[in-house]
Amino acid sequence: MQKEPYFTSETIHAKAQSMLASVSEFRRRHENIRFHPERAALLVLDMQDYFLRADSHAFIPSAPAILPGLQSLIKVFNAYERPVIYTRHVNTPEDAVLMEKWWHELVRPDAVGSKIATGLDVSRGKIVRKSQYDAFHETSLEADLRAGGVGEVVITGVMAHLCCETTARSAFTHGFEVFFTIDGTATYTEAFHLATLLNLSHGFAMPVLCEEIFEAFEDVEI
Repeated sequence: MQKEPYFTSETIHAKAQSMLASVSEFRRRHENIRFHPERAALLVLDMQDYFLRADSHAFIPSAPAILPGLQSLIKVFNAYERPVIYTRHVNTPEDAVLMEKWWHELVRPDAVGSKIATGLDVSRGKIVRKSQYDAFHETSLEADLRAGGVGEVVITGVMAHLCCETTARSAFTHGFEVFFTIDGTATYTEAFHLATLLNLSHGFAMPVLCEEIFEAFEDVEI
């Protein structure tokens, strides 16, 4: 598989608009689904050095391009005192289950690459450690969201077609309305990303641009 920098700082806006157009039929079908900032939490999935450092074999070439949008989303959620939850994917031999068999290695808790990227301010959020694609699996995530009065989640991070998509599906089955950011997620190839958007928008999540989330905060008094 050849990784692709389908998002760059120069192309991300136009590319995200094109991806949004690809799922516009599903957006129109669910026009009644509206984002409510006062009920929302931001999920920032697995934005770790393991995926963001160019010298890592797991580097996602498009991931650096989504950082500015994520930083802005984090700021607005913090400003309106809405929950921001970061996930940190790490494994031990005891909790890996099939992860090691599929990926032939573990991201161990003490590995340098396991840390969340320093470009993200986690000081006002909560970090949830997870061991599987699904951020709800054997974690405190659901309890944390319920405690914060959350009914809607905004999905950001990596990888779009693995942890982000799986968590979005799980959020749906747990009863949370899901808003999946097109330009706030990234993965290895554009084809993987588009497939995720098509799958989720058909039955699990509303695909959105980061700017739509910003605008919702500006328009609603909390």
